[in-house]
Amino acid sequence: MNEPRSLSPAAPDRADFAAAAAELLDLVRHLSGPEGCPWDKEQTPRSLTPYVVEEAHEVGDAIGASDRAASTEELGDLLFLACFLAVTLEREGGAPPAEVLRGNIRKMIARHPHVFGKGGERTDLDSHGVLRQWEEGKRRETGSESLLGERPKGLPALLQAYRIQEKAASVGFDWENVQGVIAKLREELDEVEREIGARNEERLAEEIGDLLFAVVNLSRFVKADPEARLRLATEKFRRRFDRVTAMLRAEGRSPAEAGLPELDRLWEAAKREERASGGR
Repeated sequence: MNEPRSLSPAAPDRADFAAAAAELLDLVRHLSGPEGCPWDKEQTPRSLTPYVVEEAHEVGDAIGASDRAASTEELGDLLFLACFLAVTLEREGGAPPAEVLRGNIRKMIARHPHVFGKGGERTDLDSHGVLRQWEEGKRRETGSESLLGERPKGLPALLQAYRIQEKAASVGFDWENVQGVIAKLREELDEVEREIGARNEERLAEEIGDLLFAVVNLSRFVKADPEARLRLATEKFRRRFDRVTAMLRAEGRSPAEAGLPELDRLWEAAKREERASGGR
């Protein structure tokens, strides 16, 4: 197939990146080749998929923790796996890795007509306009009639909600300001409380789902990744709870023996310790 037209100016580190990418491809082909690693040679696209997903989450965790060293390392692991997967797909009849990249370049050029378009293409789009144009381009490519497009089946529920809300917002279905989002969140919480009082478990479960969806919408509106923030909040809870149990162990007691008031007191002490040491 033809290479995509060179529409972008050459990046200053083009040669260095090209050399590193070639070294990576050499490494992957050797590891998965006849003289390579027994484990690597046995891998298939299906067997590699869980590792790709895991590494993508590890990249997200490292970025969410603002750990630049870990972000660099985990991104390297993800790039290695992407190359490994491309080589494995080629072995099973797929396109060569170079064509995988060129196909993506062609797609990115087509989806950025405001940058690469000729004559009559708008160049004054803001970020919302760009997102709307992006989604419209995807729908044309896939032939999907839904304005919300398709979604991977394995996408985490929080991220799935986030992307659906983002796509709806791209066509104008969005709140005018954050106050509207907060009002909706309070409305959903009121409905949860009402169903708790009514003791209708099925309706309560439904309303809790609506409440979670509203929380994700608030996260999207203020540009906070709900998946990453929930992971960090969960880790923060774990860290503080482990500190509480450690304090109890030092006194020869268990959480059950301490009781809730004492656990609350120790929890607040753990929070103060963490904040004093630079945590949140």
